Amino acid sequence: MNIEQLYHYCLNKKGVTEHFPFDDNVLVFKVLGKMFLLTGLDSWEKNEAAINLKCDPDYAQELRETYESVEPGYHMSKKHWNTVKLYKNELSPQLIKALIDLSYQLVLDSLPKKTRDTLL
Repeated sequence: MNIEQLYHYCLNKKGVTEHFPFDDNVLVFKVLGKMFLLTGLDSWEKNEAAINLKCDPDYAQELRETYESVEPGYHMSKKHWNTVKLYKNELSPQLIKALIDLSYQLVLDSLPKKTRDTLL
């Protein structure tokens, strides 16, 4: 997955917007105002692409034990976020998309029902 594919994959989800809340390097995707994916644009330029994704704590631990390219979230809650190092080419595109989908859904599910209902 390259940065353009990631960009389009995320923005095609309902209620998703892009932001640069920290600086002009860190691209953040939010669903209804809550972030579900972060990536440093400079990491893509250096061929060290990585993304931070929200994850269920038990599954996050399982992924870290199974894949060398999945680590506790960099500058994030280590319990709920993973950093996925895409440049290691260890994870299949299907798994990467599934992890993005999971992060999106976890964040969406954490929002108040009234807020979630605005997507319908």
